[in-house]
Amino acid sequence: MKVERQLRMATGDGANSYASNSRLPMKALLKTGPVRQKAIQELYSSCLLHGTSTLVIADLGCSSGPNALFVVSEVMSTLREYISEGTSMEDRCRAAVEVQFFLNDLPGNDFNIVFQSLESLATEEMAAAPPCYVAGLPGSYYTRLFPCQSVHLFHSSFSLMFRSKVPEDLSNGTHRNEENIYIGRSTPPAVVQMFQEQFRKDFKLFLTLRYKELVSGGRMILTFLGRKGEEMLMHGDVDSMFELLSAALNILVQKGRVEKDKLNSFNLPYYAPSVSEVKVLIKEDLFSIEQIELFESNWDPHDDSDSDVTLDCARSGKNIANNSIRAVMEPLIIEHFGEAILDELFMEFSSIVAKHLEKLKARYSVIVVSLKKTMQ
Repeated sequence: MKVERQLRMATGDGANSYASNSRLPMKALLKTGPVRQKAIQELYSSCLLHGTSTLVIADLGCSSGPNALFVVSEVMSTLREYISEGTSMEDRCRAAVEVQFFLNDLPGNDFNIVFQSLESLATEEMAAAPPCYVAGLPGSYYTRLFPCQSVHLFHSSFSLMFRSKVPEDLSNGTHRNEENIYIGRSTPPAVVQMFQEQFRKDFKLFLTLRYKELVSGGRMILTFLGRKGEEMLMHGDVDSMFELLSAALNILVQKGRVEKDKLNSFNLPYYAPSVSEVKVLIKEDLFSIEQIELFESNWDPHDDSDSDVTLDCARSGKNIANNSIRAVMEPLIIEHFGEAILDELFMEFSSIVAKHLEKLKARYSVIVVSLKKTMQ
């Protein structure tokens, strides 16, 4: 699997597109708003204090649709309100501070729909904020993206659980993960360790790269799917979600719609870590942890209740399959299995998820971590 070429959300704005089915990450963006707003205010004040003319912000893994420009809008709204409460000294300095915003994702991302949406930001409300310039930046965040010490804030939401590649010994066939596409109950311990090691390599690389690109005292706010505990395959974690998708693919194998070898050669470039796995990789000489926490979000993006019971399991199963997972998985499935199985696969998956929800409502575990680069 060539991750940089194949990994993307479903493009366009149709019924199955990510743009039309991104309510789950939007809920996370709303939940983590106070963390971003605090960091933005502090960084803007630092720019004023040190006479910096440009506040540079990058959103890594921006994807497309309404969420792609949410952080841009939030940043500008936060600054507008913050400036309106400022002192007369800040009033004299603020004209010198402009905002440069970079939207980053892999080259296959639907940047067209992102930039077609930019016009909606040109409102009278935005005009009252500092000047803002938005640019697209295609490329993997597992490579260098910016000059040294040039970025004030890195933001990433619902993206860092994707790996730079499938573990090499899986992709070349040295080891097999029979009938699984990620970590399942039948996944050999050696394969679990491969997924974990790929995460460790990627996350350490990501932190090292961003450390070089951040200004002294710069910030990172990262939100991604994780695990509630150290144990794999807990009821609501994302690994149990992908085990159910594996089960749906196995049904198609039994029906003769998918070749078994095709399924056995399909593994996701993915890993959802625990909070402790994240903490151990953050080096104190590079970053201080300002905040790290885990919160939960219902699998069904349209279910906002706190109840532990799913009232309509069949409906939630369809919401999860067609309005959440398909928008993320469709491009990878088409690339590997072809387009013909899509509707049948997600119909089977919807039914399996509905039965899973009858046991207990399932909730994703979401990790948010706020980091500050150590002063140089």
